[in-house]
Amino acid sequence: MKTNRSFVVLSLLMLLSFSQTSVVMAAQESFPNYLGDDLAEEDYLDPPKEVTISDPLEPMNRVFFKFNDKLYEWVLRPVTDGYMWVLPLEIREAFGHFFTNITMPIRLINALLQGNLEKSGVVLERFLINSTLGVYGFADVAHGEFGIKPRRADFDQTLGKWGMNGGIYFCWPVLGPSSVRGTVGFVADAYANPVIYFSDSRVFDMSYYTTNRVNTLSLNPDAYEELKRYSLDPYVASRQAYYDYRQALIDHE
Repeated sequence: MKTNRSFVVLSLLMLLSFSQTSVVMAAQESFPNYLGDDLAEEDYLDPPKEVTISDPLEPMNRVFFKFNDKLYEWVLRPVTDGYMWVLPLEIREAFGHFFTNITMPIRLINALLQGNLEKSGVVLERFLINSTLGVYGFADVAHGEFGIKPRRADFDQTLGKWGMNGGIYFCWPVLGPSSVRGTVGFVADAYANPVIYFSDSRVFDMSYYTTNRVNTLSLNPDAYEELKRYSLDPYVASRQAYYDYRQALIDHE
């Protein structure tokens, strides 16, 4: 039963995560991601190492990129605009903090797998402070009052720190930019997300992932439009942004 439910949740996450393209583009400024974390701007001062991008599936990837673009234009952006009209920025930021806090086990497990006890301690400390003083994580008291900055850890990053390269590039339909390593990491982190074990209700799971995705995009609503406006080839730009972002997480976090 758990296996079937987890599969359904993973499928829902893939269907609800096509905002990843715009999230990746916004990451170059504030580093939001599907775990809801941020990297401090000063942690990304040095450019990432040059990475050779293998894209043998480019014709297929471009078809999926175009599909995702239309899906964003016709569905996700109108929904996000309505969401932003209903909820003020302060509430959306509070939701973002909550979603980040609740997925703490993903970061803690991966920090431990990376052998980084300092990062593990920071992740746990932030969770305890924000879950109590921050009222279940709706306020980032750990950062605002104690200066404890968020730390990012996911399984894609873990594999990268273990020496595994990204592999060939994928632009998944609905899911967006990824790679062999990124896809493996995505699946592993989905199973480490505690939310899927809170309830057997598919409505609950769908509501959580939908709100999380739309809320994340609402905090960086113009990133994707800027990518298309200033890029000669948005497909190439989004591919490069994805690899630069992932490499930066491995090198500097």
